[in-house]
Amino acid sequence: MKSSNEILSKNELYYQLTTLVAGQLSLQEVLDKLAEAAVKITGVKACSLRLMDENTGDMKMSSTYGLSQAYRNKGPVTKDDPVIKAAFTGEPVIVDDMRIDPRVGYTQATIAEGIVSQLTVAMQFKGTNIGVVRLYSPEPHHFTVEDIALARAVATQCAIAITNAKLYAEALEGERIAEQMRLAGMIQRRMIPEKAPLVPGLDVAAVYIPCFDVGGDFYDFLPVSEGDLAIAIADVIGKGIPAAIMMSLFRGTLRAYSHGGHMRHSTIEIINSLNETACRECRDGEFITLLYSRINIDKMTLSYCNCGHEPGLLFRGNEIIELDKGGLVLGVTTNAPYETDTVQLQDGDCVLLYTDGLIDAGNFDGDLWGRERLIDVAKQFTAGSAQLMCKNILQHRRRFVGLARQIDDTSIVIVKIDRRAEPEFMRK
Repeated sequence: MKSSNEILSKNELYYQLTTLVAGQLSLQEVLDKLAEAAVKITGVKACSLRLMDENTGDMKMSSTYGLSQAYRNKGPVTKDDPVIKAAFTGEPVIVDDMRIDPRVGYTQATIAEGIVSQLTVAMQFKGTNIGVVRLYSPEPHHFTVEDIALARAVATQCAIAITNAKLYAEALEGERIAEQMRLAGMIQRRMIPEKAPLVPGLDVAAVYIPCFDVGGDFYDFLPVSEGDLAIAIADVIGKGIPAAIMMSLFRGTLRAYSHGGHMRHSTIEIINSLNETACRECRDGEFITLLYSRINIDKMTLSYCNCGHEPGLLFRGNEIIELDKGGLVLGVTTNAPYETDTVQLQDGDCVLLYTDGLIDAGNFDGDLWGRERLIDVAKQFTAGSAQLMCKNILQHRRRFVGLARQIDDTSIVIVKIDRRAEPEFMRK
């Protein structure tokens, strides 16, 4: 009959075993503590924990307590091992004498280790076999009903703790990936101009609102000569890291062709080169929308090419001119035809460029904010500054969508033409 101290000790050990389930330990730490606790609870000489490799079916020795390194490395064991196969049916398997039992595959290693009897119990989680707990005795040992019950309890806690440990490891990996995504987002946002350029005769404002850490929207300002500003706004169709990488590549190509002290390439040459790059790099289902424009304040002209992008809007009093001339989205075919168009500008004109995330924002009822609402709001603020107009557009959209989660990035560029106004840096 067990003493009260012995029962208390086992109860304490079993309590410690259950606390491992809620612990935030590495998987190996959990396995080692479980193997030790299994021996101390059942009072046998040694314990081994084998986990099944789902890909190969091997039963890998993951942790032991009381066994030598030589026995640990005695050779491979698979799920087809007769004892393990029987244990996976849900029944405990007792081997009274491992030295003579034909089901034991490593007789000499067993004799050298000095173990005789063995009890094997499956570790299962939600009906799935994930491994086995094996208890070893150095002498012929009759495993009792209590021993089997304790072994099963240990196996149950093992399965839960191992699953939790794996989930914890996955959570840590998730945190690591999340941190990498956060840093990637920071790097990507550095590619978006921090502020609009100061150009005599132009009032420029822009905003970028990412939906996730990284995305495919971007805009850029490219001063090609004095009084001549190129503006590009694009949307790489896709989400996450692939779209961000493509955006970075596309931005670099765009700058290589259009950035500098003078216009080295025509708009069509730039678009054709960008399309060739997109066709080469985009995979099936991937493409890029782009609206590339160039404002010459001396000639008071806006020339542009729209490659499948949301049409830009030029507000002139009650008139609205759509900037929709161009061609296909980039990345479909290398011989796609593109055309440019030129619009004569007037003082007071207001140009609004945006990505589809602005108008595709939805509320909880599933209604989209839409292009018509954008136009109605924009009309109200064309007389003010570009920055104020941008701010009011976003405020009205926010009232419409409420707290509904959005799934696409938003980019806006607004340019107001006013040759009589000096930029801020010239007023100081």
